Amino acid sequence: MRDLKVGVGREIITPKIGAVLRGYLPPRKAEAVNDDLTVTAVLFDFCGEQSLLMSATVCLIDLDLIDLVRGRISNETGINEGNIIIAATHTHSGPTLEGQYRDQDYIETVFIPKCVKAAQAALSGLQNAVMGIGTAQSDIGINRRQINEDGSISLGQNPWGYYDPTMTVIAFKTEEGKPLANIIHYCAHCTGAGINKEITRDWPGPMIDRLEKETGAVSMFIAGAEGDVGPRLSNGLTAGKIVTENNVRFDISFALELGAKAAFDAVKAYKSIKDYAKADMQVLAEDIKLPYEPFIPLEKAKEEYEKYPEDATDWNFVYKNHYKGIIEAYETGKSIKTHLILKQTLIKLGSLVFVPFPFEMFVEMTLRLREYSPFQHTLCLSNANGNYSYFPTHDQICRGGYEVTTFKMMNVYPLADDADNDMVSENLRLIKAIKEI
Repeated sequence: MRDLKVGVGREIITPKIGAVLRGYLPPRKAEAVNDDLTVTAVLFDFCGEQSLLMSATVCLIDLDLIDLVRGRISNETGINEGNIIIAATHTHSGPTLEGQYRDQDYIETVFIPKCVKAAQAALSGLQNAVMGIGTAQSDIGINRRQINEDGSISLGQNPWGYYDPTMTVIAFKTEEGKPLANIIHYCAHCTGAGINKEITRDWPGPMIDRLEKETGAVSMFIAGAEGDVGPRLSNGLTAGKIVTENNVRFDISFALELGAKAAFDAVKAYKSIKDYAKADMQVLAEDIKLPYEPFIPLEKAKEEYEKYPEDATDWNFVYKNHYKGIIEAYETGKSIKTHLILKQTLIKLGSLVFVPFPFEMFVEMTLRLREYSPFQHTLCLSNANGNYSYFPTHDQICRGGYEVTTFKMMNVYPLADDADNDMVSENLRLIKAIKEI
């Protein structure tokens, strides 16, 4: 078999004190730095074809910004734009790269240049590599759609809900045994710190640092399906909140506590690797189609639009903007869209395939993909190559809750309630196709 080459690059992307932190509304400003944020790039080269997997410790990245960064990286490195996956770890304690509070100065002076620089470093450091894959069972995540006594849904811990206990570590070494890079994959929200004022990578930070110290290789975290999965914190919640009789405060120590536990699991997964071997690489970039929900009638959209003030902010702004978009679609006379067309990119490495999603995926979808995938390891990535909103499964729509409301209201064109079936079938089609290449 021909040699797979691997290169790694990393840059610091910590914003300034005072930056608006993304992840909660209303917005809050950073008052301290607990740990530096990073963008880490791992580049793969096989028989002259190259692909890039990048992890940025930020919350969300706008679709247009993803396109811009992929284009810049392609122009500076020659890597095919369609062969690049950029994933956000979804820390709720990082800068705002999308929405109405988007930090354009940070984007132009820090985020884009540092992403390009990390990619260039990975390209210049390419070496022949062997790959090993290890797994461990981890309970640092838990379903966060808590079902209350009255049947309502709130953000908490649901001990009988879906979550994915598998933590995967992919390790790359030179043929002489020198560590090159590690990739950690796990499914859980990065909300351990809660509505804090410190800049932090959240619970994956201590995990990444420990694995790097253990192995001597640059390590990065990529978030799996975390839409309905949160960190299993010792306060019984999925955000680092402390509630007393007269006060509510948020404590970053919950994130650090869980991060230490995650570190043990990551090291355990790494040490479970028994064999390192050469691996081939294939990339498949192809469109997939997901159905939209039919529009509500024009008069109903106007009625709903008028319920919110002209200077609406926060969630009222989201709702008003949703109905405004529907009205404009009707009144401009443009053909109303029936499907979302996603430009999908799959990267296959030996017995493993990376499947990115520009959504906060509910975990059941990715469990289904894994069950029917022909690959031994099928790793789905949330918030990768952009962000539309949450993506709940059909069975959860009727229960409602924050994620379902976001799914319905965040975009002018919401997906159909049963679009999860299309997401699974469309990606299975591509997974089977890349298997045959």
